Amino acid sequence: EDEIADHKMHSEWYSVSEETAKLIHDTKAAGHRVIAVGTTSCRTLETLGTRQGLPLHEQSGYTDIFIYPGYQFKVLDGLITNFHLPESTLIMLIAAFYGYDKTMAAYKVAVEEKYRFFSFGDAMFIR
Repeated sequence: EDEIADHKMHSEWYSVSEETAKLIHDTKAAGHRVIAVGTTSCRTLETLGTRQGLPLHEQSGYTDIFIYPGYQFKVLDGLITNFHLPESTLIMLIAAFYGYDKTMAAYKVAVEEKYRFFSFGDAMFIR
């Protein structure tokens, strides 16, 4: 799309148990960080945070949330994910979390150092 806000994301199925929702609540209430592993987990928790607010509750359904710079995270404090392709929706999610300039600098190093991309590539921790 010419305008980022016009992009329609694909849907992904999610299911969050009451036990998981309570663990997230208790973690946040204790002043600790909630770290998602993977972009699907990130999109799931942010969908629940957007729809329900905190505390989260058991829910399943589809998410088509598109996270890009300017998005205000509601649940997550960190993310573990692999290196994604430039100009992809997933790198936009990373830039929303980490900042565009820092993301591009990290990717420049990744290319220079020959990091592996895609699902079986190198990973990063962003907080």
